Order: sequence, then structure tokens, then C-alpha cells
Amino acid sequence: MVEGVINVSNVLLPADVDAACPDGSAICTWVYDISGGSDRLAQFAEWFLDRPIRFLAVILGAWLLSKIIRRSIRKIVTHIVTADRSSTFQRLDRLGVPVTGLIESEDPLIAERRQARALSISNVLGSAVSVAVWSIGFTTALGTIGINLGPLIAGAGIAGVALGFGAQSLVQDCIAGLFMLLEDQYGIGDVIDLGEAVGVVEEVTLRTTVLRSLNGTVWHVPNGQVSRVGNLSQLWSVAVIDIDVAYDSDLAEVRSILQEAVSEVCAREEFTESVLEPPTVLGVESLGADGITLRVTIKVDPGDQWSIQRAVREHVKVVFDRHNIEIPFPQRTVWVRNEGDVTE
Repeated sequence: MVEGVINVSNVLLPADVDAACPDGSAICTWVYDISGGSDRLAQFAEWFLDRPIRFLAVILGAWLLSKIIRRSIRKIVTHIVTADRSSTFQRLDRLGVPVTGLIESEDPLIAERRQARALSISNVLGSAVSVAVWSIGFTTALGTIGINLGPLIAGAGIAGVALGFGAQSLVQDCIAGLFMLLEDQYGIGDVIDLGEAVGVVEEVTLRTTVLRSLNGTVWHVPNGQVSRVGNLSQLWSVAVIDIDVAYDSDLAEVRSILQEAVSEVCAREEFTESVLEPPTVLGVESLGADGITLRVTIKVDPGDQWSIQRAVREHVKVVFDRHNIEIPFPQRTVWVRNEGDVTE
């Protein structure tokens, strides 16, 4: 009978492995095997080797996945937004489809703006995807170290419902920002008018638009509160200059001298590359109380209209003085009353 008894003290039973390694990890099982069935060593390996390794592996996987998705989004958006359509138009033309006027070289300004638009859209979409990937990855990583995710997910669901009711303006800002980017209303570097806030766009996100005004003030405008947008620098701009002359001036002579003066400014070295079309003297804009207003327009690169306007006004003053053309100023008659007498 004694010889028939089987000594099970040194036999590795599945129940013992399950008790020592409830998660069934390979490292815990391996340590349990080489230690001769030591529960403490197996649990030590479980807590300080296996779980940290799995936690770091999940975090690393989330980081790699975020990088891959962001790069893929950037490539896809860039391909869609900045695609060269000239080859498509040429193929359609060979097939007999009327595409007159579409087959032309790409405008450098349009190409540059498409690049900026693609960068803004890819950054916003990439950030949104990164938040989603990191949220899922961090939750999964917490599960690998033994944290019960049930209460956490339930609490997150309740918080999400509360956030949805209390942050409707935030959702509105994000939706408005997404459509603003997709519709290319403005981009980084544009000079825009949002009502009270006017300035250069420094940053565009899904929630806000950051502007810097001429005096250096930085405006943070929520996208959901933007009711209308005036873009002062999209593709090209027009410098508009109004010049006043006296009523007794010879308008034909004034127009000729004004055209020559404006052309001299546009021919300067600092403005030759900015001027897109020759200046145009449109003629009489208004008949005011003090003089006649003539209007001049110059089509220029976006953002250069203000410097050209200042230079034209300065040069026109010099030329008008040389030709004795009067720039009128308000004239008033002052009546002084003294002891009942009225004198002029």
C-alpha cells in the first residue's frame, strides 16, 4: 500500500498554476515552473515584471498607432486638398469633354494656400484621432495592471452625459471649426474681420481662432460665435485710395497726373512684385462738401495693400504740390457775438 501511494507534493497541478497566476501570463507561469512552484516568486513576477511590461507595451502601441494614423491623415488630406487637377482636365479634354479655361498652370498663391489649408485640416483631424486613440489605449493599459474598468467606464459614461448637456457650446465650437476648415474660410496668416476682432490669424483649432490685431492684442474667438467672416487677404487684395481735389480743378488733367503718380509708385522696386495688375483711376467717386473725391484701385498681393496705399498718398501729395493742384480742406465761417453785435 505504501508503494502505491503517489506523492503529489512535487507535481505541478493546473489548479496550483491558476492560483498563483490568475491572469495566466507567460512570465508568471515560467517563474512558477523554474522556482519549483513558489507562489510568492510567481506573484512577484506577475506584479513587477509581467504587468508593467504589458502596460508599457499598450502605451507604446497607442503611441505608434497615433503616429501612424496622424501621418496617414496628413498624406490623405494633402493628396485631396492639394491635388493637381491639370492632368485630369487634360485627359477630359482628350476625351472630348469641354474644359475650356480649366487647363492652365497652377497659381502659386492658390497652391500655397492649399498647402496651408491641408496642414490646418490634418492637424485638427490628427489631434482628434490622437485623443481617441490615447483614451482607448490608456483605459486598456489600466486593465492590464489589474484595475477594474467597470466602474471607471460607468463613471465615464455618466460624466459624458453630463458633459454633453453642460458643454453644448463646446460641441458647437468644434462643429463650426471643422466646417470652417473644410470650407477654407480662412487660414493661418490671413487678415480677417470677425466683427469686433480684426487681425492676423495665428492659430486655428477646432474650438477657437486666435487673432493678433495691429496694436498687438491677441483675440481668442470661439468658432461657434463667429457669425460672419471677412477675409482681407485671400489670394489677392485691392488697394483703394481716395484723393480729394478742389471743385475748380481740371478733372481731366488731375486724372492724368494721378495716373502717372500712382504708376510711379507701383514701379518702385519694393512694390513691383506685389502689384498684380496696373493701377486704375476709376474717376469721380463722390461730390463732397469740400471737394471732389477721385478713386484709384490697385490689385496687389494679399496683405500688401496697406503699405502701397500709404506710399501712394505720400507721393500724390508731392506731385500735386508740384503741379499746384489743391487738396481741399474744410473751410468754415466763424461768427463771434459781442454785446449784441454780430461780426464776421
